[in-house]
Amino acid sequence: MRKSKPLGLGWRSSSLFIVSTVGVGLFTDLFLYGLVVPVLPFVLLDRIHLEPAQIQSHVSGLLAAYAGASVLSCPSAGIIADRGSSRQLPFLVGLTSLFMATLLLLLGQTVAVLAVARVLQGISAAVVWTVGLALVVDTIGPDNLGKTLGSLFGCISTGELVSPVLGGILYKKAGYAGVFAIGSALLLVDFIMRLLLIEKKFAAAYTREDTREDEGVNGNGSESAENDTEENSNPSEEDLLIVKKEEDGYKVASNPRKWVKVFPVLYCMKNPRLLVAFALTMSQATLLATFDATIPTIALELYGFDSLQSGLLFIALIVPCLLLGPISGWAVDRYGPKPAAAMGYGFLVPVLILLRLVRPGGTTEIIQYCILLALCGLGLGVIGPPVLVEASYIVQRYHKRNPELFGANGAHAQLFAMNSMIFNAGLTVGPLVSGSLKDNVGYGNMNLVMAAVCLVASVLSSIYVGGKPSILRKGRF
Repeated sequence: MRKSKPLGLGWRSSSLFIVSTVGVGLFTDLFLYGLVVPVLPFVLLDRIHLEPAQIQSHVSGLLAAYAGASVLSCPSAGIIADRGSSRQLPFLVGLTSLFMATLLLLLGQTVAVLAVARVLQGISAAVVWTVGLALVVDTIGPDNLGKTLGSLFGCISTGELVSPVLGGILYKKAGYAGVFAIGSALLLVDFIMRLLLIEKKFAAAYTREDTREDEGVNGNGSESAENDTEENSNPSEEDLLIVKKEEDGYKVASNPRKWVKVFPVLYCMKNPRLLVAFALTMSQATLLATFDATIPTIALELYGFDSLQSGLLFIALIVPCLLLGPISGWAVDRYGPKPAAAMGYGFLVPVLILLRLVRPGGTTEIIQYCILLALCGLGLGVIGPPVLVEASYIVQRYHKRNPELFGANGAHAQLFAMNSMIFNAGLTVGPLVSGSLKDNVGYGNMNLVMAAVCLVASVLSSIYVGGKPSILRKGRF
């Protein structure tokens, strides 16, 4: 007997609603992650009663606890999402952990309880980033992946960067109860949207004639992005041989090892382009975590800011990320990922060096700091979309050449699990390294180290992202 059509099937399974639901989920995760960033120093000082000299190390440790838990949880989340029949169920389950974490952050009276709360947040993040991004690829395919991810990352980055502002305001005006209230309201909206979502593959059982047009899973978009990076629109015979050799490189040998069958995305890491994409993910997360860990403490040390004022400093990073995310994504779809990645990281090098100029002072020095943060926001808005588009393209090529190994769902959830692991490894390393560098060599020299990281990332992007330039391929460099 045929099941009755669910109420609102059309809009609940539409690309817009599914992508919006994922966007809200990712926004909620990073919003709640960042909501306590400007609050933590004051919670540790006022509620936990730590000594001022212990604040930086404990702030960095609590930020790292979130990321470390997410790193450890990602592999199982990716395997379950790819092997399971539905991505919606784990997407819903992840919210339980996030709600418990938010409650513990409200009630916690010791560092240990706060650490457990951040661990639970990390577990939830592993689920939402792995399953959510896989849902996006399932829904829209690779055709407009850059533009979609650019828009998502613009909103997501806004969530991460606006949350310290609201956290600072709410903590000052209403205490942690106000912070918890807005977090709980956002969790409720997130839960309702995830509950209403209907995956396209299930909606297809009711509207088969419309599914072909909506799913868009033929891969033309990333293919065209790759083709756009080619310097010669009329390839020579030598170019065609190079392309054929590259295509053969995506074929997995027959009778692969057991670990390849269980987690096939690991085999894809033989490709240097995917390794570079993961390295860029690590550097991006490290940069974000460095800002999260150091802006509140710098604001307190240099300018005597409270939680509200230090939170407001993050506005300088928010607006550029929000504006440039979709633009960067459009450029990636149009011109390929190489220009955005190379230019974005290259732009950050001199800007981070200029952060060495930050000094104690009054209004003039604060304005100077805000301008430099805004320039950093421009770079951060550019570097987000190209990395995931590049990684998705590589895994899609392996899936196309080895459909029996990767299965009907492919390995996108496993890819995003790996990407989330590496991203959260960056969120783990960022606060620890930046906090240590700031305490030992100073804030200016810390930013010099980060500028060097961006320089290396820019060079690697120029060589590997989007494929090697023709001159390097032909010269066998």
